Amino acid sequence: MFYGNVSNAMFDQQIAVLPVALQKAIRFLKETDLAAHEPGKFDIELDGMPVILQVLDLSTAPRETLKPEIHRKNIDVQFLAAGGPERAGYYSDDGSNVVEEDLLDTPRDILFYRNNPDAAEGTIEMTVGTYAIYFPWDVHIPAIQVGETSASIRKIVIKVPMAACLKPVE
Repeated sequence: MFYGNVSNAMFDQQIAVLPVALQKAIRFLKETDLAAHEPGKFDIELDGMPVILQVLDLSTAPRETLKPEIHRKNIDVQFLAAGGPERAGYYSDDGSNVVEEDLLDTPRDILFYRNNPDAAEGTIEMTVGTYAIYFPWDVHIPAIQVGETSASIRKIVIKVPMAACLKPVE
């Protein structure tokens, strides 16, 4: 997992350590006003690289009502475009989780785990401009409410194919 904010003074250095495909996705999020974009799922290209763009209007919810998720073919680049705050949970997929629903072989490329009270779950706070990158080994729980009140959020997700980030072994 990797996260940051597009307003960070060291933004260029921060994303320079990432594969080019992820740099393109984060730059797109920084340079494109998606707060006013119509919601939905869109197939787009970033400099010739096909990705899936999701523009989602959600409400945050209590952690215990949300299911941990993971993807295998795609890397999730999640971005808070408006609203919030939002908390996001994450932990490493160590093989000890119980599968609740497996949709990995569908276009959704998603697997939901049962909540695991023994998981070493960390959290990050998402404010407008914050992005989080979840790799196939990162279990994540987005849209967790902060405090006692739910908040409306405009969440942007770019699904970058894992294959676009892999370098051949030399």
